[in-house]
Amino acid sequence: MILEVAILNVIPNLTAEFETAFAKAEQIIASMDGYVSHQLQKCMEEPAKYILLVNWTDLEAHTIGFRSSAAYQEWKALLHHFYEPFPTVEHFIEVKR
Repeated sequence: MILEVAILNVIPNLTAEFETAFAKAEQIIASMDGYVSHQLQKCMEEPAKYILLVNWTDLEAHTIGFRSSAAYQEWKALLHHFYEPFPTVEHFIEVKR
């Protein structure tokens, strides 16, 4: 399993609209093959900053399956205009001990 991490800096006066749009968008991502779970958290110190954490079965489920899908185009239309600057997305794997 991999963890997708994105810091989302939302245009400050659009946070309520972003949260409403995300409620629709999360249904899209949850329907994708390889999706496991997600969390959207809001920063306490900077109320226009969020972190999106998405668990995927493997990297390709996100980078190929989701990003090359028609559903991703819907996701983009719902969310991408809220970000300033556009977020960097990184992927993490669990450290086994």
